[in-house]
Parts: sequence; structure tokens; C-alpha cells
Amino acid sequence: MGPGTIEGLFIADDQSGPVRPIERVDAVAGRGLVGDRYFAATAGPWTPEGEGRDITLIEAEALAGLAADTGIDLAPGASRRQVVTRGVELNDLVGRRFSLGGVEVVGRELADPCRHLEKLTQAGVLKGLVNRGGLRAEILSDGEIAVGDPVTIPHD
Repeated sequence: MGPGTIEGLFIADDQSGPVRPIERVDAVAGRGLVGDRYFAATAGPWTPEGEGRDITLIEAEALAGLAADTGIDLAPGASRRQVVTRGVELNDLVGRRFSLGGVEVVGRELADPCRHLEKLTQAGVLKGLVNRGGLRAEILSDGEIAVGDPVTIPHD
């Protein structure tokens, strides 16, 4: 399988506010995505002190699976993950380095769905996204990420 691709980028001004699609964004190592709700935060609901979780990703295939299994049609931005990918198994990237375009990141942990997400969307989302809620990652290098960029996983 070749590299995956970035199918969508989304940011929000605050934790519960509307998510908006963007075509490109600047990523800053150890901080996150410029303009996103968590960029300036030193701590937050999923950012314990000293733990690098700068960016969240979800597979387009996971959202399609949610719709097929539960009938819940969750728009990519409604997942509240900042990066929507296609053609890459995100669960396999915990502890691994990979690139989003020219930006190097490392997968830190699975982004299990939370009650906050279900509260902002609809009942059933929490259960429907178990084991496919995405990935939290740390940004290792500064750069721009854009829709259409490859998701490249180096061979070990």
C-alpha cells in the first residue's frame, strides 16, 4: 500500500465551538496547529503537562464504518479531530514516527471517543467509534500541512 493522504483539515476556536474546514495550516513542534483551540494551551482536557499530544487524526474509513455500522453519518469535522486521513491504519502508528506532508510527527496514543464528543453530536457516537476514534500525536518539526498531502510512514 502506498502512502495515505490527508483528506481534510479542521480547527476550532474553542473546545465546544464550531469546527471549520481549512485547506492548509502551520504546525508548530510541541504546540499544535496555529489557530486551533489547543495551540496556546499548556494544559487541557487531553493535554497532561509534559505529554506531547499536539494534533489529532481520524481515518475517513472509520467515519464510513461508523455510518455503516450504526447509521450515524458524522461529518469529518464533527469528529473534532483536526486531520482526516485516507489509506492509513492510524491504530498501527502508536509509538511510530510518520510524516504529514513535510511535518514529522509521532503517534502517542489512540484518541478514544469521549462523552464530550457524544454530547456535541449524538447518542451512539461514543460506542460506534470505539477502537476507531483516531490517534493523538506529537508534532516533531515545524511546517505546513495541507489537504492532499501524503501521510508517509517510513519502513522500519
